[in-house]
Amino acid sequence: MEEERIKVLSFPSDSPPLSIIAAAKIAGIALPTQTSSSGSLTLSFSNGLELHGNYVILRYIGRVAPIRNFYGDDAFHAAQIDEWLEYAPTLLLGSEFENACSYMDVYMEKRTFFVSHSFSIADIAIWSGLAEYSDALNEVTALYVGKKGLGKQVAAKPKEHKSADGNSSDKVNLGSRPSSEIDLPYAELGKVRLRFAPEPSGYLHIGHSKAALLNQYFAQRYQGEVVLRFDDTNPTKESNEFVENLIKDVETLGIKYQKITYTSDYFPKLMDMAEKLIKEGKAYVDDTPREQMQKERMDGIESKCRSNSVEENLKLWKEMIAGSERGLQCCLRGKLDMQDPNKSLRDPVYYRCNPVPHHRIGAKYKLYPTYDFACPFVDAEEGITHALRSSEYHDRNAQYYRIQEDMGMRKVHIYEFSRLNLVYTLLSKRKLLWFVQNGKVDGWDDPRFPTVQGIVRRGLKIEALIQFILEQGASKNLNLMEWDKLWTINKKIIDPVCPRHTAVIEERKVLLTLTDGPDEPFVRIIPRHKKYDGAGEKATTYTKRIWIDYADAEYISVNEEVTLMDWGNAIVKEIIKDQDGNITQLVGVLHLQGSVKTTKLKLTWLAETSELVNLSLVEFDYLITKKKLEEGEDFLDALNPCTKKETAAIGDSNIRNLKQGEILQLERKGYFRCDVPFVRPSKPVVLIAIPDGRQQSVLK
Repeated sequence: MEEERIKVLSFPSDSPPLSIIAAAKIAGIALPTQTSSSGSLTLSFSNGLELHGNYVILRYIGRVAPIRNFYGDDAFHAAQIDEWLEYAPTLLLGSEFENACSYMDVYMEKRTFFVSHSFSIADIAIWSGLAEYSDALNEVTALYVGKKGLGKQVAAKPKEHKSADGNSSDKVNLGSRPSSEIDLPYAELGKVRLRFAPEPSGYLHIGHSKAALLNQYFAQRYQGEVVLRFDDTNPTKESNEFVENLIKDVETLGIKYQKITYTSDYFPKLMDMAEKLIKEGKAYVDDTPREQMQKERMDGIESKCRSNSVEENLKLWKEMIAGSERGLQCCLRGKLDMQDPNKSLRDPVYYRCNPVPHHRIGAKYKLYPTYDFACPFVDAEEGITHALRSSEYHDRNAQYYRIQEDMGMRKVHIYEFSRLNLVYTLLSKRKLLWFVQNGKVDGWDDPRFPTVQGIVRRGLKIEALIQFILEQGASKNLNLMEWDKLWTINKKIIDPVCPRHTAVIEERKVLLTLTDGPDEPFVRIIPRHKKYDGAGEKATTYTKRIWIDYADAEYISVNEEVTLMDWGNAIVKEIIKDQDGNITQLVGVLHLQGSVKTTKLKLTWLAETSELVNLSLVEFDYLITKKKLEEGEDFLDALNPCTKKETAAIGDSNIRNLKQGEILQLERKGYFRCDVPFVRPSKPVVLIAIPDGRQQSVLK
């Protein structure tokens, strides 16, 4: 039977068969479609014959497709493909979805395709279940997924570009599917060149991460490249420490940059450009005091120096270069338009004197360009095609283009996106530096900080951060995001794979004596994660004397049957208290034949042995008490007085094998990241609590 004899594919309006439609499209097979009220999926042929069922039809497409190995190159590979087709429906079971993804992550760790070394219908079946495969599947999902329940194709709505001042006004979401691809205006495939240009005056924080990841997204989208440039024009704030850690953070994010450059590499050319603008009457030297200058700019009043001759300006410019007493009183300003309603165009400052040595080039210069002057020059000089800037700079876009025009340089297109703001969070490097300098945190990598190193130390997986940021996309809508969403994404990533361990809080821990328990301790080897073999195994010791949490002991009644997790049931026969009514001991008997389904209390416990590990469980809270600081509000008035809590505990002996950075779950206590691993018995293992997306504040 020839594929051209296909008549029509009929399917229910609420269940478009994405895998079949995608396979046909990828294979170049014409496949007319129509919705059907009969509720059945049918492929009809012109001779009256029919095929029914999703994977029956998918196998047919695989056999007739003109793609090599689309349905396997031999009987064995075809059978493997059939195996994956049978597995694919698991993705549609909500309860099994996460486990299925974890299984496939492990399976695909060293593979490109699900079967052999070729793309096949097995890949389509799995990835269509995830609604994510190449341009073809994106197009199919765009036509069908968004219209589930309607069952009819609609033309994709064209994107709208408003190019006033060269800006794009697309408000899109990189993470939304199927319309996850967004366009850069004026972009050409293979010719896009972007830059991520942080100032080396602090560590990379979550706000910078959005800019970095969007640059990478567009570079990949257009087969272009990203330059990592350090905007090192303010030696007072900058250092090599920040440069080194910014490189580390960018690499942690997985950003693939073509090369590293520095604005300071261009200082000689920037000096030449400044002098050229002076000679052309497009810049002048001004000695107006800073506060007066700011007021004049606000009021649209021209400086008395604006009419200085070129000769006078060049003379004062040389004084600035020399760093003389006279030069230190001056700055270089662009001669733009003091009456423009856009105040950024009111003769902005191009150069300021600063005698502080530069962290890279020492004391060679006594003056440095401002960001407003250097950025448009270096962008054009480096061949940048698109400069991504957060929308907070929108009013300065006109200034950027005007300065490039005065310089006579190629125009670089600006693409705006909204700044990422989070509740209870400060992103200003100046304010974060205050916490470091005043000892309110342990450093730039403190888990309370929104820096990449801080949130990774808190237990955030980079995959979660990337997913969270890309879901915000390149929208220009300013919004205040909740941390809960980020930590919820993180939990979905770590829960299926992180090992399980046990801890008991040290304070007032209670000894439960099982009178019929084992006289001699014995050990069982059990999985560290019951649903993920990749987590490995752990040794659990069983004895007649075990520790439990005081908080659990309080809920136990005499003769109550409880479940000891990973052991079985026990019946508590006696509760011993001190003179103040505090529980000091419990006595009970094992009842291993009892049903765990009938007990109310499921208890974590630890055998009383010398192998237990001392732990310090550390919880953190927000640094400020207000969701959002209003303009002009001092963050010092909103400081949280209690942001760190340490709790002593004991943990199972396997915890001594944890490595720094390893993530685990302490059963019934939450997720933790190992910050300080086991060194010696007297020094506790430090575990940092990872938020799970459910709580706003942990220290109440």
